[in-house]
Amino acid sequence: MFQSLTERLSLAVRNLTGRGRISEDNVRDTVRKIRMALLEADVALPVAKGLVDRVRERALGAEVARSLDPGQAFVKIVHDELVAVLGGEEAGLKRSGRPSVIMLVGLQGAGKTTTAAKLAKRLTERSKERVLLVSTDVYRPAARAQLATLARDLGVECVEPGSAEPVAIAQAALAHARSGGHAWLIVDTAGRLHVDRQMMAEAAAIRAAVDPAETLFIVDAMAGQDAVNSARAFHESVPLTGAILTKADGDARGGVALSVREATGVPIKLVGTGEKLDALDDFVPKRMASRILGMGDMVGFVESVQRQADEQVAQKIATKIKRGRELDLVDLRSQLEQIQALGGIGSLLDKLPGVNPAALQASGFDERQIRRQIGIINSMTPRERRHPALIDGSRKRRIAAGAGLSLQDVNRLLKQHKLLAKTMKRVSKGGGMQQLLENVRRPRDGFPGGRR
Repeated sequence: MFQSLTERLSLAVRNLTGRGRISEDNVRDTVRKIRMALLEADVALPVAKGLVDRVRERALGAEVARSLDPGQAFVKIVHDELVAVLGGEEAGLKRSGRPSVIMLVGLQGAGKTTTAAKLAKRLTERSKERVLLVSTDVYRPAARAQLATLARDLGVECVEPGSAEPVAIAQAALAHARSGGHAWLIVDTAGRLHVDRQMMAEAAAIRAAVDPAETLFIVDAMAGQDAVNSARAFHESVPLTGAILTKADGDARGGVALSVREATGVPIKLVGTGEKLDALDDFVPKRMASRILGMGDMVGFVESVQRQADEQVAQKIATKIKRGRELDLVDLRSQLEQIQALGGIGSLLDKLPGVNPAALQASGFDERQIRRQIGIINSMTPRERRHPALIDGSRKRRIAAGAGLSLQDVNRLLKQHKLLAKTMKRVSKGGGMQQLLENVRRPRDGFPGGRR
């Protein structure tokens, strides 16, 4: 998400960075480019206009003129205004009563059911408290079956509807949560392909019946301005307390993220960053604004690594290198699998400053390469994985045929392995591996800018 917007904004502000003086013409030209970038990213016109007007007013004032580095001062202004549009401060989930009820609303296809499961996993792991799931969608049996399956996979309890009436289902689930000692109740509601009176009336009735602490609008990042109009309509009928942005890992232009706050006045609280059930992150406006401007999100990068990285695997590899042994292909496969667990290289690069995943993809990089490389290693015998030097021409051909790939792919993997082995040896000699492990072990608050 935001790849196109990031490219356009970075290009617009780059012309001003490093200048000792910025003229009014420079500011007006840059602001015009920012406005076009926002509109092309599908940001609502009033939002884009308000943002660029505030940027222009501040940039033409004393704030930039008196700065020792006017270009950097201008970038800071753009960053500050993006943060304001995205909601300012981070907004966490609120609790009220026991159980605390979270009600999810939105259009069909936005990802409500999957988000309900992601939210259950997040609350279970972070609060260490019991969560109960329930679906009030009586129109689409597949939705109830999907939620029940996801709940079973997570080890979370899911209520089986004993009624065909959505409000009665929600009330029964609330009573079950109270008697069962659950700390949280997540209510997944029915959606439609478009906003209609029946859906709104039903959502309002469910809300009145369960009195939720949070009523969250599930908004598809790829839906454009239609999603903003839907959010506004929901907010008028069922007062929202926040939103969750889904499918942010896709090719969305990102305008909805910049518009939904302005349209409803409620903050985006969480963002779905992938298909896996743990791909639900905090929505932090300051960090999101930095990513939009191509400044990266190092705190988010560190949190992703700490949440997913297997310290035992890292320790094993470090010990092997310290003893003078080279990394084998089993070690390489472990590293590739770790990258997959972190959401892929694209997801990681998106958080690093100065790295443009879109440009990397245009240059020929393909996320599928990781799966192919793991497939190549899996096509080898255990002995070949432990002793890559044994792999001659005939073995390479057999491995390539087993993986369904070309001989060039096998050669490329073996070359990558050799390069990685040499690099890791150099790191270990300089004490870098020990420092890396210490960083992995260090509590989250130990990182600069880290949060709980």
